[in-house]
Amino acid sequence: MGLSGGELDRMAMAVLQPGFEGTEPPDWLRRALGEGLGGVVLFARNIARDIARDVARDVVRDSVAALVADLRRERPDVIVAVDEEGGAVTRLEAATGSSWPGNLALGVAGDESLTRRVARQIGRMVAAAGITLDYAPVVDVNADPRNPVIGVRSFGSDPDEVGRHGAAWIEGLQSAGVAACAKHFPGHGDTVTDSHLALPAVRASREVIERRDLPPFRAAIAAGVRAVMCGHLLVPAVDALPATLSRAVLTGLLREELGFDGLVVTDAIEMRAVAALHEPGEIAVRALAAGADAICVGVSSARGESVYALRDAITGAIRDGRLADERLAEAAGRVRDLAAWYDARAEARAAVARDADEGLGLAAATAALRATPAEQAAAPLTKAPLVVHLAARPSQAVGRVTPLKVGEAIAEILPGTVTAEVDGDGHLPDLSEAGRPLVIVVHDAIRHAWMRRLLEEALRARPDAVVVETGMPGSPAGRLYLTTHGNSTASARAAARRLTGGA
Repeated sequence: MGLSGGELDRMAMAVLQPGFEGTEPPDWLRRALGEGLGGVVLFARNIARDIARDVARDVVRDSVAALVADLRRERPDVIVAVDEEGGAVTRLEAATGSSWPGNLALGVAGDESLTRRVARQIGRMVAAAGITLDYAPVVDVNADPRNPVIGVRSFGSDPDEVGRHGAAWIEGLQSAGVAACAKHFPGHGDTVTDSHLALPAVRASREVIERRDLPPFRAAIAAGVRAVMCGHLLVPAVDALPATLSRAVLTGLLREELGFDGLVVTDAIEMRAVAALHEPGEIAVRALAAGADAICVGVSSARGESVYALRDAITGAIRDGRLADERLAEAAGRVRDLAAWYDARAEARAAVARDADEGLGLAAATAALRATPAEQAAAPLTKAPLVVHLAARPSQAVGRVTPLKVGEAIAEILPGTVTAEVDGDGHLPDLSEAGRPLVIVVHDAIRHAWMRRLLEEALRARPDAVVVETGMPGSPAGRLYLTTHGNSTASARAAARRLTGGA
């Protein structure tokens, strides 16, 4: 192709999407944007957290919009990305918890038009912040309920239902003028390892993968999804290399078999699933050679040296003949195409700004509630209870999200509610607590033996207790077993209203 050194450097910078520290762009990031950096990823650490819950959304919108405008002054067509799934995974509402139920709750509610409306409102929030690309939705089929990183982030365990809701979510978000990103190709649902910590393996046959994992991605592509994120997964039925580094997966399967021609972005390359195998520069080069177009880098060095090292690794691979300059040019072109798509949808973003759907988050979360026994219509709480949360450490995908807890939501309706939180090393408090009703809140008890042990202990002492499961449903227990199918502020308030009859 005969590129000059400066042109090659800019092209290599164009395919990078790094994160950064702080609530303002550091000097190195401003400089990198001027030198061709194509993307930036925002995390909760980039958003001020000392804000009250009742004003958080407006404050976040304005502060993030100012940050993004600052980035765009350096490079108007920069792709600004964020993980805003709703439910447990939120960045813009990390300080307060999401106003929207997550994917499993929407799948259980079973109304694709509701899913589409929720995604449009998430798009409204993301668009107001000036963000280009939302790394959502998750379209993994949650085939193993023990999955430590997908779980309630999935629309469910049925491929067709996941495909329908995934397509509806994509249509809703992109109708707001924000690009969607289906993840984690070719499917992270049948794993019991968190890819933040180690390399997961999907041991299913090629036939099972075709029947179970690929249909939601086909549906996403048919719905016009603008981006697909590959997962750091080993899929032996397709290749002996992790999907991120596999030409058979990214080019052969995603491009040639499924026909996707949009942007392929990697999951964050500092995740141990791939970081344990290669240095960051080598991961970037191999991912690009395999067919990725954008390299997500969640953590950057304080002065940006790590970003420039990635650039130099890419240009070095071009000069050494290990990476074709045509492949790099193709990747950079897809980055430009996504930026152009976003620019062309200014009218959609202006329209959705006038399209507030107040109360939708709570209504959607309420539609996802399921109670056993179902025939118990009366609210079981008539006075302030003791609420015990059995709390496990959240996955790194969830991060530092602080949603309203069920006990806090009950206290908004029944003042005087007492709450306690117990982790895997703790002990149950005095459950008699002055004759109060007892509520036990668990999250993914199906995955935590210590949580099930403490729940059983609590129910032996108080068989009249109400049990609320905010994660993957397990065996019904207690006087009433209420499942929210997600852990968000919207879901907590929906549960509190069901338990109290509160308005």
